[in-house]
Amino acid sequence: MTTAEERTAPVTIDIVSDVVCPWCFLGKRRLESALAAIPEIETVIRWRPFQLDPTVPPGGVERDAYIARRFGDRSRFEESERRLAEMGAAEGADYRFDLIRRIPNTIDANRLIRWGGEIGREADIVERLFQLHFVEGADIGDHEVLAGAAAAVGMYRSATLERLARDVDRAIVEAEIANAQRIGVTGVPTFILIGRYGLAGAQPAETLVDSIRRAAAEAPA
Repeated sequence: MTTAEERTAPVTIDIVSDVVCPWCFLGKRRLESALAAIPEIETVIRWRPFQLDPTVPPGGVERDAYIARRFGDRSRFEESERRLAEMGAAEGADYRFDLIRRIPNTIDANRLIRWGGEIGREADIVERLFQLHFVEGADIGDHEVLAGAAAAVGMYRSATLERLARDVDRAIVEAEIANAQRIGVTGVPTFILIGRYGLAGAQPAETLVDSIRRAAAEAPA
């Protein structure tokens, strides 16, 4: 039997993520599978903001034009989407890339995730935003869509709209993104365990399990 002295602190897992990143959605599902395999290890999950493309304007851009401009070869891009859809289906991430019409700027979505954390609903809002973008094809740069997502997880719709309009916490979120870049995060998802160890990419559940176990062994009492 584990005594109080032998118990360790929870394993903190900071997930640097952008909700328009399909690999982040897949990474979330794989982390959920990993955590289900090690229920004996207590964890604290914290979602950290990132922007894959901060140059996207506030109103977003039409997706087909964006893909053509950024990636050029549409056939290669579509093949990547097919592979992602197959991997996602195996993990419960049901991508519907065909429904996505716009690429949003995600600074406001990242602000909303931060506000969800204020009431303990951070993971819920992250999940809702992934579902809206990748499964329903909604524009998660639109304030009305974001307010609807907030209401769906128990936040106040009107208060969310008011905060979005006033740029509340924009500077804080932008500073967090800058800090992630300063510590070497160049792609997402990036999982940071107990503030020491980083894992880049949508790692398989087995890899995450092994890493979390090692982190738990090193977590302070």
